[in-house]
Amino acid sequence: MHDIPTQPKRGRRGRLRLLISAACAVVLAAGSVTLAGVAHAEADRTITSNLTGYHNGYFFSYWKDSGNVTMNLGAGGSYSVQMNGINNSVVGKGWKPGSNHTVNYSGNFSANGNGYLALYGWTTNPLIEYYIVENFGSYNPSTGTTRLGSVNTDGSTYDIYRTQRVNQPSIIGNATFYQYWSVRQQHRTGGTITTANHFNAWAQLGLNLGTHDYQILATEGYQSNASSSLTVSEGSGGSSTPGPTPTTGNPGNPSGGCTASLSAGQSWSDRYNLNVAVSGSSNWTVTMNVPSPEKISSTWNTTATWDSSGQVMTAKPNGSGNNFGVTIMKNGNTTWPTVSCRAG
Repeated sequence: MHDIPTQPKRGRRGRLRLLISAACAVVLAAGSVTLAGVAHAEADRTITSNLTGYHNGYFFSYWKDSGNVTMNLGAGGSYSVQMNGINNSVVGKGWKPGSNHTVNYSGNFSANGNGYLALYGWTTNPLIEYYIVENFGSYNPSTGTTRLGSVNTDGSTYDIYRTQRVNQPSIIGNATFYQYWSVRQQHRTGGTITTANHFNAWAQLGLNLGTHDYQILATEGYQSNASSSLTVSEGSGGSSTPGPTPTTGNPGNPSGGCTASLSAGQSWSDRYNLNVAVSGSSNWTVTMNVPSPEKISSTWNTTATWDSSGQVMTAKPNGSGNNFGVTIMKNGNTTWPTVSCRAG
């Protein structure tokens, strides 16, 4: 989303040593005194223009395209920011490179309009911009986007989405790339983010990441005013209930609905298999939408029909139970389809 100039690592360490010369034999005989390796934390720092670097052992990123944004870097992984009159701005503290580690954070966040609090990062090969959204203002970033599935982790359900940016700013300059999203249903400002659960859920939906670049706990504002005061650190654990299993359809519908869930099967250079598990009803209709240019090739353990494009399929039970499979021709793409289920 933004083209940030990379800055050299910044830091300073003070060392105070009492040097004892060889001529001070009497002092040496009585005992030497050495004060060595005494490091001190970096002073707080204020950033007001586009910059990346390191502060108190954490990577930081500051980017804006216009407006007034003041970022204050504090002790350890802490920072605060005020955004006013902006078009778009993203700032935060974290790590470079990012990873699938567990992240802890605390603090406060406020957005008057379109603003996000998210664990945010980039990968290359493929070029991906990703968000694990913990909180947001009056605008839900998933608005107008097709939900691909969900992951239950760290005390909430996160809805999963994918969007595309065409010829937009990125960490390698203007480019076309996908954005991956996990958007938390129960907003919060503080807790544990078990990052691996999101990455695994995305991968099970065909949303694959590349080589990690940076990863920050970000405050973002878009044509709005936003502010935050946050502290981020690397954690040692988190909770997943029951695990990073993507689900689609109409989960938990007590009135006779059903749920269809996808899982990976075998894969070859030109095609791949998906397993579809249906729960909630034994009399069901599953609809599958396959993204172009992929096409449905065959199915098993179901009675299925699909349109001439090979991208919209309707499947019903054929007496083989509530699990069936489908083979999809890649045609240069491996994005998983979406599925929905209705009883009857």
